[in-house]
Amino acid sequence: MIEIKNVTKKYGNFTAVDNISFDVKDGEIVGLLGPNGAGKSTTMNMITGFIEMTDGEIIVNGYDISKKPTKAKKQIGYMPEGVPSYQELTAKEFIKYMAELKLVDRKVRKEQIEEVIKKTGLEEVQNKLIKNLSRGYKQRVSMAGALVGSSDVLILDEPTVGLDPKQILEIRTLIKELGKKHTVILSSHILSEVSQICDRVVIINNGKIVAIDTPENLEEKTKNKNILYVTVEDKKEKMLSIKDKVKYIQELELVKDNEDGTKQYKIVSEENVDLRKKMFEILPKEDITIFELKKAEASLEDAFMKLIEEKSENIEDNIEKEGGEE
Repeated sequence: MIEIKNVTKKYGNFTAVDNISFDVKDGEIVGLLGPNGAGKSTTMNMITGFIEMTDGEIIVNGYDISKKPTKAKKQIGYMPEGVPSYQELTAKEFIKYMAELKLVDRKVRKEQIEEVIKKTGLEEVQNKLIKNLSRGYKQRVSMAGALVGSSDVLILDEPTVGLDPKQILEIRTLIKELGKKHTVILSSHILSEVSQICDRVVIINNGKIVAIDTPENLEEKTKNKNILYVTVEDKKEKMLSIKDKVKYIQELELVKDNEDGTKQYKIVSEENVDLRKKMFEILPKEDITIFELKKAEASLEDAFMKLIEEKSENIEDNIEKEGGEE
């Protein structure tokens, strides 16, 4: 559905996007993830044809965005970051205006407008002025504007920014539903959002692609430690000596001293060892009462931070080597 091939964008001597390549399959929801200034918005703007690439090729549903921009853009519904600026229009008037801009045939225009209003849950507020709507409904109006015109591809830039938890949940549910019939590229700085919505993640940093994979695979690949967190009551202060009694423990450290007198420890063990049963067996014998014991799970945030740090370290190493050679 979408192919990004060796795409670069330069502003003078500054390279905002540096020779990136990835594809998005038909019906897939792909998340662009990265810190501020990573190149996410620039990439999305090049896919939509809003800005021209310096080099490379972008194909949208078979159409080259540079050679056949009109046909390529017709495949895309774009929801920019923020909410619609036409505050004096009603929700329905805004959607109608977007349909006219997209040259939707008059014969099907009314039907399409009613369809996207229903799809985005705007029936009850369609005749209200946009300026009087909640931010959550404004986001829905913006999404409806992207949808009208029977776009096969949806480009959503930070679709839940500024929303409260209930509104975020509603928009996430809507995006998942839209993903059943549309190909979606979603930009977000919210890691949990990408993890819950997207089939695959493209992590970008400093204009370069750091990783492309499913959220689950990224979490698994970056999980290199087996960690337990145990909260105990340890009146005789014997907890730290447990490390000497269990051969599989690599690290044992106090991480939190609670107000109720309990303490939380982090236990790092060998990769394929599950120490939970051993802890329940040994600690009571040492007169240590267990209040909570849980296994630390890798998160997309862990994967994200590790990949970014590793990439930065590699860049620094290369700079040092080049400097040494000179």
